[in-house]
Amino acid sequence: MYWIELAAVAVCAVSGVLAASGRRFDLFGILVLAVVTALGGGTIRDICLGAYPIFWIRNPSYIATALAAAVLTFIAARFFRMPHRLLLIADAFGLALFAIAGTEKALQFQPSGLIAILMGVVTGVAGGVLRDVLRREVPIVFQPEIFLYATAALAGAALLVGLRAYFPSFHEAPLAAMGLTLTLRLSAIFLKLRLPMFQTKDPP
Repeated sequence: MYWIELAAVAVCAVSGVLAASGRRFDLFGILVLAVVTALGGGTIRDICLGAYPIFWIRNPSYIATALAAAVLTFIAARFFRMPHRLLLIADAFGLALFAIAGTEKALQFQPSGLIAILMGVVTGVAGGVLRDVLRREVPIVFQPEIFLYATAALAGAALLVGLRAYFPSFHEAPLAAMGLTLTLRLSAIFLKLRLPMFQTKDPP
């Protein structure tokens, strides 16, 4: 699970840097945005679970990974054009990795499948919410044109909980759950799939 979280931190840090495109952030601002995106969801999860010390305090390699990924992306962006869809794809990978890592960690701390699913969703989406708040934007999870974001994390987390409960010997359960999350999110991006919008019936 350590390598999954480490990969999630790196990918989310990249998405944090890409989200600053056109905002005229300096290097310090970029690093703050990347670290918040990469570590925010896991921090909230650990606080909710009482998992102290928080994962990046217990193991500073997570911060080092986030900073390294942010600096490399910052440099690469000066030489290569970073299309907006690249942000969505990087965010999709980060969502899949973190949602499943969060669910797995929650299952280690308490037996409730419902709480584990909730913690998985929080781990997957909270970093992006904090990133968008710092950018003074409506968080990506609440934007109607952002297709199946939290829903994809919810589906993957639920699949992992179900597999752990009914097929405990299936060691590839995290990979299957990540695959479901990533497939749903990428399919939604390219096929523009989304849940029904809330609407009220207009009076006659």
